[in-house]
Amino acid sequence: MTFSIVARSADGKATGVAVASKFLGVGAAVPAALVDVGAVATQSYANLAYRPQGLALLGTGMAATDTVRALIAGDAGPVGHRQVGVVGTAGDGATFTGESCHPWAGGAAGDGYAIQGNMLAGPQVVESIEAAWLGGGDPRPAYRLLAALRAGDLAGGDRRGRQSAALLVVAKGMGYGGTSDVWVDLRVDDHPDPVAELARLLEMHSLYFERPDPATLIPLTGEIAAEVAALLERAGHTGPDLDETLASWAGIENLEERIVAGAIDPLVLAQLRAH
Repeated sequence: MTFSIVARSADGKATGVAVASKFLGVGAAVPAALVDVGAVATQSYANLAYRPQGLALLGTGMAATDTVRALIAGDAGPVGHRQVGVVGTAGDGATFTGESCHPWAGGAAGDGYAIQGNMLAGPQVVESIEAAWLGGGDPRPAYRLLAALRAGDLAGGDRRGRQSAALLVVAKGMGYGGTSDVWVDLRVDDHPDPVAELARLLEMHSLYFERPDPATLIPLTGEIAAEVAALLERAGHTGPDLDETLASWAGIENLEERIVAGAIDPLVLAQLRAH
């Protein structure tokens, strides 16, 4: 009823899970990740205890393959119906599919990733996810995971249809304000095209919660400064210090993460112009 990918970024600093299913609120059941430890996906009559147990085992330095074996060995429930994927901070990922999972069911794993799915349109779903992940593309971990998930969705995904999707990515200090390790945590619980909706939410997340690329910042001087001051005044924000006035407006618009003294992020400028 579900297909997912658990994976580690190319630089090893981020791990995460992307998942979709014909199931209400799949993000509440399948994914788990912990910074400097790894990520777990449990599905197909999911054993939600696999999430803390898997992360605890990875935290001891256990490899992903051994972690999966330990989870299965310690499960007193219907192991034949279980599916799980695990990735750690180094080495190959690991995946398990019980012999009684609803067909088509299976998975694939390699250096830094594990893919699994059940009740799928066919093996091409897993194959498409793997090809998209290995193909690289956008270097941002969340976007790379989402692209892989989308490839599986377009290859047929869950043969019963679509309902929910989720994306979870962790990396040290990459959460809001630098005070959290949860970089992205987005869920679409009930939607006719949940993966597409997840992509829309990720774009919004990047705008509102990610920090600007220093290489793209525009100095807040000359004509740009004059334009920004005029736009802020039109929006009802004035003051003797342009940096402070811009920061005040940005806070109201939820763009505070993109404020840098003495400069303006092009995305912030675009939002100000549109406002």
